[in-house]
Amino acid sequence: MSKQHKNWRQVYDSHTHLNDDAFYDDVPAFEARAAHYGVTQMNIVGSNTVLNERAIKLAHEYDNLHAIIGWHPEDIRSYTDQAEKKLIEQLRDPLVVGIGEIGLDYFNDQNSPHDRQQEVFTRQLEIARQLKLPISIHVRDALEDAYAILRDSHIDEFGGVMHSFNGSPEMAEKFMELGLAISFSGVVSFKTAEEVHRAALAVPLDRLMVETDAPYLTPIPYRGKENEPGFTKFVVDAIARLKNVDPELVAYKTFHNAERLFLTKREPNEEN
Repeated sequence: MSKQHKNWRQVYDSHTHLNDDAFYDDVPAFEARAAHYGVTQMNIVGSNTVLNERAIKLAHEYDNLHAIIGWHPEDIRSYTDQAEKKLIEQLRDPLVVGIGEIGLDYFNDQNSPHDRQQEVFTRQLEIARQLKLPISIHVRDALEDAYAILRDSHIDEFGGVMHSFNGSPEMAEKFMELGLAISFSGVVSFKTAEEVHRAALAVPLDRLMVETDAPYLTPIPYRGKENEPGFTKFVVDAIARLKNVDPELVAYKTFHNAERLFLTKREPNEEN
């Protein structure tokens, strides 16, 4: 294997929320703290009108912050034809690098009926296909339904990543067969997250990404405190321990996987 990874110190947080209220009034401080931990690139991910607009604003203010915008399944009550038109306009901004987070969430679905979630997910997938933009996919308690929709979406034409993956190795393999990357959050550092550990072991480094999903899912050693982008370093460390490889190798591979998917113009059939 190439030794290019030796002494590699940069980390790419492929999914975080500096546009969240927890961070938005003090972004420079959190961005500086991230740099202290070697986290030099971040995808700022939206989910509704406010968070999408903030993600775009931050991408225009910081060269190392990249906007991903879309409608989260928990926000679909406000996904109207007008909202979709606005989303398409925003997606044409050259600093928007993907669509997300989009998907299905059956865990907390009182205001988000499953059929409506599936409709909005499918509509945003078609937009991704038309604009050739990669997607960041949120799935909770709905992996089989998400897989069925993605299987029929021509995902090979635009690509994407399963954000904060929490399924089995077998499900990870099915999504990878569609050409998707798999991203792990701080959950992979939890001692009791055995299925996530097995999934992380099953995903080759060439298909792997890391993230914080901050302010959520804080990794060990800071579990119990508010998460932040800088803590992506500890996700890298956890995966390196699981795979028994150098953290520099995990950082190197995951950085370039995220960079290739989101920051490099890809041909339609290019592998992720």
